[in-house]
Amino acid sequence: MNAFYNEIEPFAAGWLRNLSAAGHIAAGEIDERSIRDVRADDAGLRAARQAHFFAGIGVWSHALRLAGWPDDREVWTGSCPCQPFSAAGRGKGIADERHLWPEWFRLIRECRPPVVFGEQVASPDGLKWLDAVQADLEGAGYSVGAADLCAAGVGAPHI
Repeated sequence: MNAFYNEIEPFAAGWLRNLSAAGHIAAGEIDERSIRDVRADDAGLRAARQAHFFAGIGVWSHALRLAGWPDDREVWTGSCPCQPFSAAGRGKGIADERHLWPEWFRLIRECRPPVVFGEQVASPDGLKWLDAVQADLEGAGYSVGAADLCAAGVGAPHI
């Protein structure tokens, strides 16, 4: 198995299993624990070439394949919950219990994946989040690039 998928939502985890079994996304272990419970020395995480956090239904794995990224090339991806930073959320930002970047960053810092891709809602609060993520990653020795893309700009029916 080349991939480690961390997804706490049981329905999405089931979809990941189906998609992996059907070969639509990289074959891998589906971990249903909270990211707070994932440890850098977990065997499944250490054995994986790809790690997808907040994995949903495997969109990152699928997108990487569409881009020509081989399943055995190292990469970590994540789509941290957007609710803390979305206009549709409660407006709590980093005080929201769903703000899980610190947990993902803990694992990045400890495991040192060579490439990390992520995304967040493009709102004023999301951009503040991105500033903090960039500072954390650069402080850990990573180079960071970012693009601010609105959902409507890539075909989603959002205002």
